[in-house]
Amino acid sequence: MDETFTVIIPARFASERLPGKPLRDIAGKPLVQRTFESAGRCGASNIVVATDNEGIAKVVRRFGGEACMTSASHPSGTDRTAEAARILNLETNEIVVNVQGDEPDMPGELIDQVASLLSSDSAVKVATACCPLDNPQQYTDPSVVKLVVDAQGHAIYFSRAPIPHAREVGNQAQDRVPWRNVHRHIGIYAYRCGYLQTLAQTPPCELEITEGLEQLRVLWMGDKIAVGQACSVPGPGIDTVADLERAIRDFSGQQGI
Repeated sequence: MDETFTVIIPARFASERLPGKPLRDIAGKPLVQRTFESAGRCGASNIVVATDNEGIAKVVRRFGGEACMTSASHPSGTDRTAEAARILNLETNEIVVNVQGDEPDMPGELIDQVASLLSSDSAVKVATACCPLDNPQQYTDPSVVKLVVDAQGHAIYFSRAPIPHAREVGNQAQDRVPWRNVHRHIGIYAYRCGYLQTLAQTPPCELEITEGLEQLRVLWMGDKIAVGQACSVPGPGIDTVADLERAIRDFSGQQGI
């Protein structure tokens, strides 16, 4: 793609399930560094960690990254990303990709894909990605966000519930929606800076609050989200101690990383 873009990685210290998460060690490197280095494989013109914690900022600067101090009161990564974009004085039309700080295995090519998707589709305000479910249990797992799209690849809805949902007909309801045909959302977003500010300044809507999914605010506002089939699927994010232990095992097995 011809346009340049910036990656912003929101990284807050006070995670409820895993306090101090960005600084947790993963095979010799803190999580925030793993995420930064993974994002560094994309074609962004700049990568910045947006944090509310000076300790995190110091670690980022120590390994050679750029850190931006933001408010500790932000309710979401989107709000933190929006503040960082303002502090960085990014142009209104510049593309920003929000890569969550707990994604140590985010493929650079996926970041490029999402940025390119936004750049190439003038009808949308946000771009993101999806992939097929990994197993049938994910269809009913509320921690796995499902989505449906229209013929143009624009999101119709996101939900923690099983969607699409087949109407039960007699005793033939079991597996009427083949789980391999269902898609899960990957939490990466591309926006233009002007729209990112508008989104952050718009109060949460009822759908968003009900589902606990802030991307529903975009649809509620009447705007479109482009959804690309991920060219490369990231490994699981880090939310719990079990996730952290798994990541340590995975990265320990990768020589030289």
